[in-house]
Amino acid sequence: MAGYDVAIVGAGSAGCVLASRLTEDPGCRVVLIEAGPDYRAAHLPADLADGLHGTSTATHDWGLTGVGVSGAPPLALPRGRVTGGSSAVNATFALRGHPADYDGWGLPGWSWDDVLPAFVRLERDLDFAAADHHGGEGPVPIRRYLGGERSRLTAAVEEACVLAGIPRIEDHNSPGAVGVAALPVNCVDGRRISAALAYLEPARDRPNLTIRADCLVREVTLHGGRAVGLSTSDGDRIWAEEVVLAAGAYASPGLLLRSGIGPADDLTALGRGVAVDLPGVGANLGDHPWVSIDLPCPAPDGDPAVFQLVATARSSMAALDAPPDLQLMVCGPYPLGDGFGFSVAAALVKPASRGRLRLVTLDPAAAPHIDLGFFRDGADLPRLLEGLRLADVVTQSGPLPQLTHGTRHGPPHELIRGDAEATAWIRSATNTYHHPVGTCAMGLDPSAGAVVDPDGRVYGVPGLSVVDASVIPELPSANTNIPTIMLAEKIAARRTGAGAEVRRAAVVGRG
Repeated sequence: MAGYDVAIVGAGSAGCVLASRLTEDPGCRVVLIEAGPDYRAAHLPADLADGLHGTSTATHDWGLTGVGVSGAPPLALPRGRVTGGSSAVNATFALRGHPADYDGWGLPGWSWDDVLPAFVRLERDLDFAAADHHGGEGPVPIRRYLGGERSRLTAAVEEACVLAGIPRIEDHNSPGAVGVAALPVNCVDGRRISAALAYLEPARDRPNLTIRADCLVREVTLHGGRAVGLSTSDGDRIWAEEVVLAAGAYASPGLLLRSGIGPADDLTALGRGVAVDLPGVGANLGDHPWVSIDLPCPAPDGDPAVFQLVATARSSMAALDAPPDLQLMVCGPYPLGDGFGFSVAAALVKPASRGRLRLVTLDPAAAPHIDLGFFRDGADLPRLLEGLRLADVVTQSGPLPQLTHGTRHGPPHELIRGDAEATAWIRSATNTYHHPVGTCAMGLDPSAGAVVDPDGRVYGVPGLSVVDASVIPELPSANTNIPTIMLAEKIAARRTGAGAEVRRAAVVGRG
């Protein structure tokens, strides 16, 4: 029976950060537990290394599905089942979001001014390292496709965006920037730099770090109301002074529920005794919905990255000082039929709607029931329709009509112009951007839905924390990988304070 100071469940974007930062103290013994396989950098499968062609979810996936829009077909909800988690299979978008995203949380220690140092600490920006709001020495390299690396398609779509009224900006990660610019990515020389490569690889041979891969955790072990360890699906026990769940917005709430921590009625219905009644576990599920316009394009020169450009904008319902609530995502060129195609997608990045995750069984291998709750709030669909119409204007601007020969694969212009037709199409065609958050939300009042306090500690359970995207209380106006890494960096540093001595039995890191 091995004993550790800290047991971390989930080697994803947050778990890899925590394992690295904790083990900077040679006296802190850490076990990092991952349900999927673990690969050293030299043996990473080719699909996981490929950062040029979009997501790589075919081989290391949890196989989850869920409801997006009520009445529409189920959606695939891919999540990475491997060290690095979803950062090992994602499209490498490296966006921070808007300062008002974090100010809007209204939580002590989580304003923009509070989180900026963690954003700076995590990154090695290869284009703007000299800027005060950027970092030049962090583990995560961030760069943009500029100059000769830009595809002809990227240049054409950027010109079309500007002609459609979207201002050209220099850097999406400059505080408050809203407009069109090259996409920041954590991809270097075509290689996706996951949290496993950036954080875990340099730390993996430390004698105080144990990595247990292909290990599925059943539940948190409680004794006297305190977390003291974990039990695995194969009956093993892992003992630790501190347990940290970093399994993501779908798996972390499930672990809490299987441990008797969550809404009392749900636990009783599952036949699980109630250890702590926390009504917010599994609730407040937020994600970014999107739809796309798909068009033909000429064959590319060479093999350029398919994601090179992104634009942000505010709908007519957003205040001028609010975060942008719309994002235009450009993808292509990619093989399509006998030729090539590209997409201009519109995403609603500040949705008001919320969904919920529930367990259907206590079996840790069983998938939960996931309802993303898209368009449950009546304000969301009209805003996404504005985004779709903005994307439609872009496709008809500047050089794009000549590039596409005025054709498209769908939806047609006429459908987008009609309110009823466009609304019905959006409900049938909306997909998930794969940015789930909020199911173990940070907050100040557990009776109002908070699951963890602003330090990530689970209310009512000493020795237990959640540190991953599930604690983000409201979606940022950006893809969530970099914000999740920031969150883990910040909680690690906040537990000790700048210059403080690293303490055992807590989630700690360098200040």
